[in-house]
Amino acid sequence: MEHIYQYSWIIPFVTFPMPILIAAGLLLFPAATKKLRRIWVFPSVLLLSIVMIFSIDLSIQQINSSFFYQYIWSWTINNDFSLEFGYLIDPLTSILSVLITTVGILVLFYSDNYMSHDQGYLRFFAYMSFFNTSMLGLVTSSNLIQIYIFWELVGMCSYLLIGFWFTRPIASNACQKAFVTNRVGDFGLLLGILGLYWITGSFEFRDLFKIFNNLISNNQVNFLFVILCAFLLFSGAIAKSAQFPLHVWLPDAMEGPTPISALIHAATMVAAGIFLLARLFPLFVVIPYIMNLIALIGIITVFLGATLALAQKDIKRSLAYSTMSQLGYMMLALGMGSYRAALFHLITHAYSKALLFLGSGSIIHSMETIVGYSPDKSQNMALMGGLTKHIPITKAAFLLGTLSLCGIPPFACFWSKDEILNDSWLYSPIFAIIACFTAGLTAFYMFRVYLLTFGGHLNVHFKNYKNSSFYSISLWGKEESKTLNNNFRLLSLLAMNNNKRISFFWKDTYQMQIGHNFRNMTMAWLLITIKYFNTKKIFSYPHESDNTMLFPMLVLVLFTLFIGAIGIPFNQFHKEGVQLDILSKLLTPSLNLLHQNQSESVDWYEFITNAIFSVSIAFFGIFLASSLYKPVYSSLQNLNFLNSFTKFTNKFTNTKKGPKRTLWDKIINVIYNWSYNRGYIDAFYAMSFVEGIRKLAELIHFFDKRIIDGIINGVGLTSFFVGEGIKYVGSGRISSYLLLYSFCALIFVLIYYFFFNL
Repeated sequence: MEHIYQYSWIIPFVTFPMPILIAAGLLLFPAATKKLRRIWVFPSVLLLSIVMIFSIDLSIQQINSSFFYQYIWSWTINNDFSLEFGYLIDPLTSILSVLITTVGILVLFYSDNYMSHDQGYLRFFAYMSFFNTSMLGLVTSSNLIQIYIFWELVGMCSYLLIGFWFTRPIASNACQKAFVTNRVGDFGLLLGILGLYWITGSFEFRDLFKIFNNLISNNQVNFLFVILCAFLLFSGAIAKSAQFPLHVWLPDAMEGPTPISALIHAATMVAAGIFLLARLFPLFVVIPYIMNLIALIGIITVFLGATLALAQKDIKRSLAYSTMSQLGYMMLALGMGSYRAALFHLITHAYSKALLFLGSGSIIHSMETIVGYSPDKSQNMALMGGLTKHIPITKAAFLLGTLSLCGIPPFACFWSKDEILNDSWLYSPIFAIIACFTAGLTAFYMFRVYLLTFGGHLNVHFKNYKNSSFYSISLWGKEESKTLNNNFRLLSLLAMNNNKRISFFWKDTYQMQIGHNFRNMTMAWLLITIKYFNTKKIFSYPHESDNTMLFPMLVLVLFTLFIGAIGIPFNQFHKEGVQLDILSKLLTPSLNLLHQNQSESVDWYEFITNAIFSVSIAFFGIFLASSLYKPVYSSLQNLNFLNSFTKFTNKFTNTKKGPKRTLWDKIINVIYNWSYNRGYIDAFYAMSFVEGIRKLAELIHFFDKRIIDGIINGVGLTSFFVGEGIKYVGSGRISSYLLLYSFCALIFVLIYYFFFNL
């Protein structure tokens, strides 16, 4: 068994050669590399699949034995300071490795078709491979310094991928916003790591936790300083996992390609913050103030993310705020001490949210064939609706992901979210009420997205787009081209009827007339052969995505349906030495020296009662959303839920304008404006920080230019004028000196007479 652990160092290094090879190919053989660019996805998927198989094997070993393995080697030694690197294999590492690799493979497979026409195809896959490598290095790190190195690499990759289309100003601004916001948390994380080293003298987790717990229990350390260091460590997770108040970067990160959104929201960047808290859980759990703060930040983020998702028009931004809210649930669970529930929800949410983002990518892909490449239109739910008959597979997959996120059994997120809701009642009734209310909001805004996208009829602006064509090239298989055969029939007819002029349509729908001239016919044949050979298909728009995009979605559907089974609360009993409650073995804080896992039997009556309550809340949110948005035919007016909600409430209230009706409209209007304007938090930051820093910079510039430079320039000018004056006074003529002396003496006499004779 130990044999496989000894080779666990390959987990972050197997995929590392891919970005290097792609970069070397683009640098040394750019033409050949670009020409064969579609081949590079094969080794990317293959290498990540090797890591996935290795990680699954490790997870099986962890389920059977919960074995802890660490290997370290010295990197630098100087007097009393020793810095070591290594890798750590425990249940947390193995389960996160499986999560990263499975989602990563499906996203790579999906991206092959989604990014096939992008000029930055190779750059995209280089970034993606390095992103997965950095995240795998993060979860296998054995000390805080190593974690911080990979932590920054994850941030760098997210910066590159969010700003992948950097020629668009909105994308470049989004990646800068993500970079700056995360630097705030990362600087706090670095200070926390240094402070913790000052207290314990170690970066290694096992030694660090042991020394730290001994110091706390013996009261041998300044508790205020300990709280400060723990808060600084927590600030890194706040920024990375988009918790309030450093959440503002996450919605803007949707400017990157949709596969990147799926990867960031499921298994990489936002998961890094939860992983850090889980890894440092033995440290935080002995500091009640920090645990309470984590729970407080979590519940604020839960509610804030849900309310900000209520009125968003962009489908990806709605899902982004949903991610923010679900990450808040994980933070809440960790703050309550529910380690198992937090990581369980991280797993179930990752697969469900990856499914939703890939589904949104399929929707956007189909809309782009109508409106062209325009994120403002292809991602705007106001321009969607009635897509059910056009993209039925995507619709079914998106519906299952929506039901899972709403907490409907037997889908994955039901089991994990229900566990968090149950634990919240034991922690704080106020937090539990907010969490349950937010669960209803989650069901409401997720079905709002679903109904606005697939409900009603196709938007009236696009009803005339019946048949057209688009390029669809796939590395995994080609389909016969109807357009190619039609064009060859046209050319044959052209050859037989030289006097006829035949027209056909290209991708951009501009019309080219081909005459009987042999040269024109030859050029047309070459163009058709090069541009259309097995690459063009006829669809009715909007159309369903290709199989290479649908396959990852269908695999994620299976995960969404069955991954929650690992957390079904069986009574604790063993069969052939294997505990049936897998999470009790796999989601155990192996490095926690104070709180070891204890098996407890489950009260099924209590479980079913709580489940009925949570599912009822979810169904009420679904019912409310269906009542408001099911009749909507995707118009800009009806997208405003204020109008829909007003019509709905008119059935139960007096429709005549009165004080109550006016007050109700004002309340709904305030809620809508709060949600649509992102809670005014971005505007507050723009006013206070951006404008404040700009004003401060202008003030410093004025002080530097007018005061500092003014003093220096004033001294120079004074010296100049004094020198000029002395030049004319010091002429060397005695008569001039006598005249000046007499003038000065007369002045002094007058002053003396004036002051002393009054």
